[in-house]
Amino acid sequence: MSATLGELAIRFGCELHGDPQQSVSHVATLAAAGAGSLSFLANPQYRRQLSATRATAVVLDAASAALCPVAALVCGNPYATYARMAAVLHPPAVPAPGVHPAALVDATAVVDASAQIDALAVIGAGARIGARCQVGTGCVVGRDAQLGADCRLHPRVVLADGVQIGARVIVHAGAVIGADGFGFAREGAGWTKVPQLGSVLIGCDVEVGANTTIDRGAIEDTVIEDGVKIDNQVQIAHNVHIGAHTVIAACAGIAGSTRIGQRCMIGGMVGVAGHLDICDDVALTGLTLASHSIREPGLYSGGIPAEPARRWRRLVARFKRLDQHAPRTGKAEKDVDDD
Repeated sequence: MSATLGELAIRFGCELHGDPQQSVSHVATLAAAGAGSLSFLANPQYRRQLSATRATAVVLDAASAALCPVAALVCGNPYATYARMAAVLHPPAVPAPGVHPAALVDATAVVDASAQIDALAVIGAGARIGARCQVGTGCVVGRDAQLGADCRLHPRVVLADGVQIGARVIVHAGAVIGADGFGFAREGAGWTKVPQLGSVLIGCDVEVGANTTIDRGAIEDTVIEDGVKIDNQVQIAHNVHIGAHTVIAACAGIAGSTRIGQRCMIGGMVGVAGHLDICDDVALTGLTLASHSIREPGLYSGGIPAEPARRWRRLVARFKRLDQHAPRTGKAEKDVDDD
């Protein structure tokens, strides 16, 4: 799809430096762009590529506009504005209404006539599929599960029984939503399974990455509020509550019954222990372990950056000797205070 720069500037509130009749039809990086390309500059690290770009137009901020050798769409948030423009130039596929002959839809399921159900998908008893939804190849929508309007399930997604999903949700391939939580009671030398009787409630405009797992609640529900964005291979345990517009990067793990506030940013491979409260507007950098509740907004970090192996071994040896030195250090501090 193509659009003129004038159309884009008006639609997205940009100041245009260039010919409004020029058009763009696709997006590209600054380095790879050519005629008809729309590119963007949001990270100053790539500013050196701006002077040589062959894009038709670049989305950027006012501070960089003077350096742009081609047409510029100037705005306050170049990355977000570029994202919206890219969605116009590269719109998602429109559902092809109907149920593939190789799909299996229970007679008691309700599938909107505008929805697309692909081959080998299974729609369980009492399930409801909303308007303009796309249910990909090999998906399973369990008994009494509900899918709001304009959702897309990529291939091999599993929505277990009773899961409820709001409108405009995207779930990528291989994700499993509503599997049993990890609930076992110690009994003698073994373990007794605790029935997982809750469900998963997901709000609107949520995105769930490939092979991510969100467990159903033990008694009450696991809840993902509106606008949450979850990356690939994230584990969210039973009875977790994720606040609106929080983002969670790949391979993070959130243990059971933890509450994450709104607008939080959880970095890659972060671990959050169970039964904690993380307040609104908290950012946890990659590899951080949150082992206690966080009551104040801000940026939190944990873990130690990589060091050459020989230096790392020396540091570990020193860590292990800290307890040996602690009594002497405490005594020295007391002697200084007494003096």
